[in-house]
Amino acid sequence: MSKDLQFPEYAITKPGSFVLADAPTQPPEGAPAKKDCKKLLKKRVEQLYDLQRKLYADNRYSVLCVFQAMDAAGKDSTIRHVFSGVNPAGFQVSSFKRPSTEELDHDFLWRSGKRLPERGRIGVFNRSYYEEVLVVRVHPELLQHQRLPGLTLPPSKAFWNRRYKAIKGHEDHLVNNGTIVLKFWLNVSKAEQKQRFLDRLDTPRKNWKFEPGDVRERGHWDAYMVAYQDMINATASKNAPWFAIPADDKPYMRMVVADIMVKTLQGLDIDYPDVPESDRAEFAELRQQLIDEA
Repeated sequence: MSKDLQFPEYAITKPGSFVLADAPTQPPEGAPAKKDCKKLLKKRVEQLYDLQRKLYADNRYSVLCVFQAMDAAGKDSTIRHVFSGVNPAGFQVSSFKRPSTEELDHDFLWRSGKRLPERGRIGVFNRSYYEEVLVVRVHPELLQHQRLPGLTLPPSKAFWNRRYKAIKGHEDHLVNNGTIVLKFWLNVSKAEQKQRFLDRLDTPRKNWKFEPGDVRERGHWDAYMVAYQDMINATASKNAPWFAIPADDKPYMRMVVADIMVKTLQGLDIDYPDVPESDRAEFAELRQQLIDEA
């Protein structure tokens, strides 16, 4: 595999084209070894630092990275490693857990809308509005807390289609206004999730990461897989692509995400702004003034 990496095989841009059973959880044959993945990640982190500075200075685009996955797939560690070198002044991470009473009193896009990245910034959603067609679909009884008029349980197929349409319209609106939307599904296998849960239980310093509810949700694995496949097929587009990233090998997964980030930013027409000639003349005068001060 070339060091000038690209991973179009993981991109899903055409609605209805994704087959979850065909999505790998392991790196492909010939993928870089773990130590090489770590070296490539380091290189991409350095490149991302420079690209973020240009993004911030250019101040026309923002980037929204959405991370969705089953528990223990590695969302937190991927975010931590890939964005380890960026300037916090131009970067923000938002995590979405159980909605508050105030959030339940608004439409399901409201709470994430408040945390969208400003122009010039990179924003990361650790989970997102997609929970409303994932966990809420697997547990439709949660909809009762939203007090939606005319709601019947279980919800109809048309109900979920309306939510997909709302999400797609929301993302189209963001893209049309200068936000680059990248959506990462970290595809971990059920067997690997089991090992990571056991590791959290058997390693005292990792006990804090374990939640009993995670194992209960594991019992709904098949329902979640159906929900993920339907969600990706309904909301994938060229404007806001999904990337189904193999997640059983963490160094490979992090390297792939970093590579996609770098290649995406390299594809934008961003650079440090040119200073007008009129300002250059003033700068020269002020420079001389500072020299004369000494």
